[in-house]
Amino acid sequence: MQKMTLKQYAAKHKMSLFNVVKMVKSGALKSESVEENGKEVTYVLVDLSESVSKDSEKDTAKTTETTEARVTRLEDEVARLRRELDTLKISMGLKA
Repeated sequence: MQKMTLKQYAAKHKMSLFNVVKMVKSGALKSESVEENGKEVTYVLVDLSESVSKDSEKDTAKTTETTEARVTRLEDEVARLRRELDTLKISMGLKA
């Protein structure tokens, strides 16, 4: 188990701090309160094995989708540029 501050957890999971606090208060996230330098600091307890597998699955799916979309977009752009090049060659009289 790893300890993360509420702010670190929010940044890592791209959530608002308010939503993380709500999740801690409702018990959806395991947490621990510690007194440091006279202030009470709340830490979220994160199980590394679960978070790594979930994050890697999401990242893999996003990467595959975005890669395929990007390849398609680039292929379309190459075809458009080739047509434009042919048009320019014809207008300059370089291509019969």
